[in-house]
Amino acid sequence: MENTQGELNSSFSDMNRTVLVTGGATGIGKAIVRELAANGYDIAFTYLNSEKQALELQKEITDTYKVKCLTFKTDVSNEDEVDKTITAIENELGNIDILINNAAIDLSNLYHLKTAEEFRRTLDVNVVGAYNCCKRVADKMMEKQYGRIINISSTNGMNTYYPMSFDYDASKAALNSLTHDLAVQYAPYIHVNAIAPGFIGTEKELDGYDEEFLKEETDKILLKRYGKPEEVARLVRFLISDDADYINNSIIRIDGGQTGSY
Repeated sequence: MENTQGELNSSFSDMNRTVLVTGGATGIGKAIVRELAANGYDIAFTYLNSEKQALELQKEITDTYKVKCLTFKTDVSNEDEVDKTITAIENELGNIDILINNAAIDLSNLYHLKTAEEFRRTLDVNVVGAYNCCKRVADKMMEKQYGRIINISSTNGMNTYYPMSFDYDASKAALNSLTHDLAVQYAPYIHVNAIAPGFIGTEKELDGYDEEFLKEETDKILLKRYGKPEEVARLVRFLISDDADYINNSIIRIDGGQTGSY
């Protein structure tokens, strides 16, 4: 495990809420890190394979906003790595108040080329990884009688299905179920919700498909466009704010009115 830390700004109170964003170096996670830093949250985020992007983002945050920012190389599916990372965050920033489980993999491939090993790896990262992080932060949240957990799910776990991503789809359906169970387990002090984005125009999404497929998918969306990572990030900011205090145990779609895919 590797970690780096930007300069800490002493002008902020120790009472600032601390957020952990998993998979925060690229895509939706990167947008969430930026959005929450801009709104005064102290940030820790993890990455696995995107070290260059992680370090660039950390520098951007510490240079631009008066918040603390840490980044860690962490495989969230590994319980020991999660424990070491969160211990390091607690030592530097104090207890984690808000957890955003965004880390995920999508090993899309033709159905007949899928393997059980790929299936297990997808479940390990997308579901077990979220569980590992939730379990590690929950006790201290319960002690403080305050906590917010947001799981970044997908409409793929609800009504958008592709045989080439059946393992990813199954993992997101399982993450929705985990969200409900943890909301019950941690009530009334920790709010646990999930956000289910539809087609979001991250670099990975836009670079991974041809123009014909992109048109077919946007035609299924009532707004006739794909979403922006920043739109998901703003929804995250709302759900962890006091304005959303009565929202719990919910799966919230952000998909522009996506009509499904079969």
